[in-house]
Amino acid sequence: MAKLAGKLETAAVDSKTTDKLVADLREVASDAEELLSLTASQAGERIADVRARLGERLGGLKSQLSDLEAEMLERGREMARATDDYVHDNPWKSIGATAGVAFLLGLLIGRR
Repeated sequence: MAKLAGKLETAAVDSKTTDKLVADLREVASDAEELLSLTASQAGERIADVRARLGERLGGLKSQLSDLEAEMLERGREMARATDDYVHDNPWKSIGATAGVAFLLGLLIGRR
């Protein structure tokens, strides 16, 4: 049980960190795309070179974000499967743990 709880806790922390990272990267990509569109009318070899490099990097970033998203979804599915397996293998422990959590939540809600 402790092993499963450790995995779930680690997955939750990793998921929050990864979700924040993905959100931040999406914002950066959006800002970069906006910058590209705003500088579309600018002429010059140097600006064209920078725009081309930025466009390539944005394409790579979007691809990496998609891969990261797919990986996180797969890890979530794995954790769900592990939890499901644990509950099926240990139904009484699972019922007891759920009852304990429900009891504690009831106490906390009742104090308000």
